[in-house]
Amino acid sequence: MTSLGMIEAAAGRLEGHARRTPMLNSPFLDEIAGRRVLVKPECLQHTGSFKFRGGWSAVSALEPQVRARGVIAFSSGNHAQGVAMAARQHRIGAVIVMPSDAPATKIANTRALGAEVVLYDRATQDRDAIGADLAGKRGLSLIRPFDEPQVIAGQGTVGLEIAQQAAAHGVSEADVLIPCGGGGLSSGIALALEGRAPGLRARTVEPAGFDDVARSLASGRIERNNRLSGSICDAIVTPEPGRITFPILQRLCGPGLAVSDDDALHAMALGFSRLRIVAEPGGAVALAAALLHGSELRGDAVIAVVSGGNVDAALFCTALERFAP
Repeated sequence: MTSLGMIEAAAGRLEGHARRTPMLNSPFLDEIAGRRVLVKPECLQHTGSFKFRGGWSAVSALEPQVRARGVIAFSSGNHAQGVAMAARQHRIGAVIVMPSDAPATKIANTRALGAEVVLYDRATQDRDAIGADLAGKRGLSLIRPFDEPQVIAGQGTVGLEIAQQAAAHGVSEADVLIPCGGGGLSSGIALALEGRAPGLRARTVEPAGFDDVARSLASGRIERNNRLSGSICDAIVTPEPGRITFPILQRLCGPGLAVSDDDALHAMALGFSRLRIVAEPGGAVALAAALLHGSELRGDAVIAVVSGGNVDAALFCTALERFAP
């Protein structure tokens, strides 16, 4: 199981490969939120999302002879690109199983990184079964998008940075809002904060109607979404929390939050106008909760992770046209 020691080891392997993303703030956002808002923009990470951290962590942790046979992953795009780039830098092959309705930008970028892309219908086909079948036939190492200890460890390095950067800003107690699909980023950050900044509480944020993690935290058991498509927040639409991630979330996270697609678009526009960052809808949900759902938060400060920025130009323009100040 993932531990603080594994996260610290992953940070060592990522040194010189991943970007240390900054902690941003704006008085305009503070005014909207009614409290201090600190933003961790993982949209500035390699491949445009935090997923590079987990991809590199998992690929670099493989035994050399195993790694040489290549890797396989399934993803709507951000994990795909993270694993594809890590594989390319290790000079090994990568096969990525992606839903056919993933944003065209993510599919194109994954192919541009040298990966073989296999498309599937997320409403009728099982990506886990497809990935397992291809891995067995080709001898590839399967790197799961969230239910994988070394992936969680890599994502947890975001939490190590948050702990240091929050302290530098004089923030020792706050909710840390994290976009959540299967829970790899949220559980990794929660573990890092437990060890390095226990006054910071991790909280998951999901799209309304796809809040399986929030419902699971409330009920104490894994809850499943009734549908797997229908939100613009494609990057964080997953069937249910992970078997590895959920116990971590259950132990360490506060109540889950959910925001609407319109809230995500609004946050995208505010992030661009006030911080000059580009966020994709799923990557913007934590910022949306920080700015638009303040009554559900505690304390005088809040930290929001913007987890990715791989958005199609047309959708980004829609956000700006509808919600730019």
